Amino acid sequence: MAEIFVGVATSVMGSVTRKLAAMLTDKYQLPRNVERGIRFLNDELSSMDAVLQKLTEKDDDQIDPQAKDWRNKVRELSYDIEDCIDRFVLSRSHGGLQFVATALVRKAMRKVMVLSQDRRIAKEIQELKSLISEQSERASRYGIHHHQCLVVSSQQPVHFDPRATALFQEARDLVGIDGPCKEIIQLLKVEEKQHMVVSIYGTAGQGKTTLAMEVYRKITQAFDCRGFVSVSQSPDMKKLLRDVLSQISINKFDGQSEWWEMEQLIRTVSQYLTDKRYFILIDDIWSETSWQLVRSALPRNDNGSRVISTTRSKSVARSCCAGVDARMYEAKPLCDDDSRRLFFERLFWSSEDCPQDLAEVACDTLKKCGGLPLAIISIAGLLANRSKTKDVWVSTLKSISAAVDKDSPIDKMKRILLLSYFELPHHLRSCLLYLSVFPEDYLIDCSQLILLWVAEALIPGQERESMEQLGRSYLNELINRSLVQPIKVGADGTTVKTCRVHDVILEFIVSKAVEDNFVTIWNPNGFSENYSSNKIRRLSIQEDISPRAVEMAKTIKNAAHIRSINIFGSNSVLGKHVYQFLRSQVLRVLNIDGSVKECYLGHAKSSGQMKYLRMATGPYNKLPEDIEKLQHIETLYVRRVIIRMLPASIIQLQRLVRLMVSPLVQLPDGIGNLPALEELSLIDFGIQSIRFLHGLCNLTNLKVLHFKWRYSTKVRDVEGHRKACISSLSKLFMNLRELLVVDIPDATLVTFMDSCVSTPLPLRMLKFVNTDKFSIVPHQISSLVNLTRLRIELNSEVSKDGINILASLPMLLSLTVCFHSSSTKSILHPRHAINSHGFQRLVKFNFRCWLETALEFEPGAMQKLQRLKLHLAARCQFKYEQGGLVLGLQNLAGLKHVVLSIDCDAATADDVLALEDDIRGAAGAHPNSPILRVERVGQSYMAQGCIRRPLDHPMLEAQCGE
Repeated sequence: MAEIFVGVATSVMGSVTRKLAAMLTDKYQLPRNVERGIRFLNDELSSMDAVLQKLTEKDDDQIDPQAKDWRNKVRELSYDIEDCIDRFVLSRSHGGLQFVATALVRKAMRKVMVLSQDRRIAKEIQELKSLISEQSERASRYGIHHHQCLVVSSQQPVHFDPRATALFQEARDLVGIDGPCKEIIQLLKVEEKQHMVVSIYGTAGQGKTTLAMEVYRKITQAFDCRGFVSVSQSPDMKKLLRDVLSQISINKFDGQSEWWEMEQLIRTVSQYLTDKRYFILIDDIWSETSWQLVRSALPRNDNGSRVISTTRSKSVARSCCAGVDARMYEAKPLCDDDSRRLFFERLFWSSEDCPQDLAEVACDTLKKCGGLPLAIISIAGLLANRSKTKDVWVSTLKSISAAVDKDSPIDKMKRILLLSYFELPHHLRSCLLYLSVFPEDYLIDCSQLILLWVAEALIPGQERESMEQLGRSYLNELINRSLVQPIKVGADGTTVKTCRVHDVILEFIVSKAVEDNFVTIWNPNGFSENYSSNKIRRLSIQEDISPRAVEMAKTIKNAAHIRSINIFGSNSVLGKHVYQFLRSQVLRVLNIDGSVKECYLGHAKSSGQMKYLRMATGPYNKLPEDIEKLQHIETLYVRRVIIRMLPASIIQLQRLVRLMVSPLVQLPDGIGNLPALEELSLIDFGIQSIRFLHGLCNLTNLKVLHFKWRYSTKVRDVEGHRKACISSLSKLFMNLRELLVVDIPDATLVTFMDSCVSTPLPLRMLKFVNTDKFSIVPHQISSLVNLTRLRIELNSEVSKDGINILASLPMLLSLTVCFHSSSTKSILHPRHAINSHGFQRLVKFNFRCWLETALEFEPGAMQKLQRLKLHLAARCQFKYEQGGLVLGLQNLAGLKHVVLSIDCDAATADDVLALEDDIRGAAGAHPNSPILRVERVGQSYMAQGCIRRPLDHPMLEAQCGE
């Protein structure tokens, strides 16, 4: 039976049954009584899992209370059995010994320890057998029959459906938004001087945030500063105020503000805004208390400042408007025509493409959604994964009717989400529930998410690389089903880089995850409700916690069962108590994504099952000296932690795949002893030993390398050091897929490029950052025919032939070119013209130039380009008689997004506004009317209060950039 589970949809039992089957192999040579016990557990759990899968296909309201209780107990038992196996495997791998003087004594002691361990596991298994037998008897007694049929999941890869992006695209393309936008803009009366607030309120899933963001983008009147923040249900108010501060004033926001108290943050924001005309969007306010804190930082002046708030609560909206000249606006459902448009765009691109026999069923289905955009999106995502036949759609309509028409305390939106959840294959449910560990409005790195799924054993399989590919397929399927929103899509149009979960969907996921004891969520007020009664399996600390909550943590008696710990936000009092949770021998994941002071990890021997360790916590961290005990670790991320040297024993981590460190870190010699290493970043060659550099070439599986290269004064043999680097790099080039080069010296840069062989290489990404500038484009780049992403820094007088080399790269999708001057003298910089030859596949173009170098797009240039980002110096605007720094924007036929970043240093206010007007005019005249985002950089801008023009928030356009 166990063999079936390799291909069976992943469920709660999937991981434990695979491990039980592995225990029965010759590798462990178990005593007969232990082997019999494990075989019994395996057979019983395999049988029970069939029943569990049947029960999980039903809503809890449809399950008998006794069956529900039996399901929960069996699920917890499976966790306990897996914990038992993990502890046993860990003890066998460590041998239970730290040091023994002689080989003879060591052998004798090992036999004693193994015997002791076998007796211990035999006792545990006997206890577990009794509990399993008890649950089997209960199942028979309550008539919970063991179904023998199991549905095998499809292992075919699922590709990202580009139509899913249409559901979460820019607000200007969304349906039914123009009229409400005009109403709110009229309510704001931007031309008047008094302080004013407009509060948008309405049902969850009604598109309040989308509407507010579109108003925020459309208002083009002059403001001194603008900002956007999201409050959420359990807000971290310190983080929220720091976000406001970082947007309104770069000068006021620095590293020290991360540890400011609430009063200092409120005072700093309020003082800065006192004499400013500001425009602030406060999204998703849940309580009047949260609003009062935000309001205390926003001074009411007569400079014409404006505030928009969004909330689900009418009373909160009324509180936002109290005491000021304010308006309330109730978000309304979509009309029938807009509902149809949104629905059909997901399924058929347009309503005209819908077969006639499905149109009537579609209308009846949309009536059940009540004009709620999120409900329409969810149903469209559900139908997108079913065959487009009338019978299937009618069946779905009946299910929807049964869900939303019944008398239930759960509202219509939650019922529709529940239907979508139970339509998920079993292998996707655990992956979806895992998203509950992330805070509301959190931008999730998709690559990191997949690694977490693999580390948590939510992806079936044995081979890591294929499991990661399968994880990407799972994520695509969740996106295609509209349960996850794609935020940033790569230039290839098929790889989602960042995603998020809509707050309404997240609420639903959290409720299911807590109910199933899948995760325990720690908010500022303490643990979620399952803390006191259940063993903690996964712990998510999502906000700053109080000292009282830390005292509660000390009383935890079931921390030994924690499989993963995720920490977010600023936790000033948590750090030294993290070790409290690291006693678990079954811990697989420690993900610290926030600011935690004084975090001590203790000894690695107690965390031997760990696969994923990520620390982004500050200067007080250090890795365990006995880190070699983490023999299962695959990902080690300590890039933002100030560690000067890694433990020497790190070279014993035979399964380590990704090592990401700060460039300040000196790595131990013998790096070539890591056979599984595929990613190494960001290391500084200048502080590494020659022996380390020679060892690099032994990393035959290395695919990703990020390095910087500036010699420190401690390097005596600079020439020998340089030769060792070049020698290893030339050998690594044969396998690398991604290469980032930072701060490489000029002479070495030339030698480095000469080491690139002329035969086609697998390299797909090449980036040069802060390097000495190429006066010519290296001809070796033309041999990189598989390159899809390139960032290069050039002297401004680079020849047209150099540009043609870049244009000839056949697979290039994303290009960043940074132009610099090679001379301090005043020279006539050229106008770089992009013609119709080359750049046939380019989708993203990032042009950085702070000189008087102009850019011109000739007719037919870059026909597939969608995203253009321009970094330009305002002081150069009027130096050209031919019409400005950028010409021919209208010739970019596929253009959808434009980002203009203006360097304001050494420029007048008129120069800045003229450059902005120039690009705005060109974008406005483009036949595609591309989305435009403007940002200003440079200290002189921060000092000039006279530049009054709204800046666009990055959230409006997440697709642009490198």
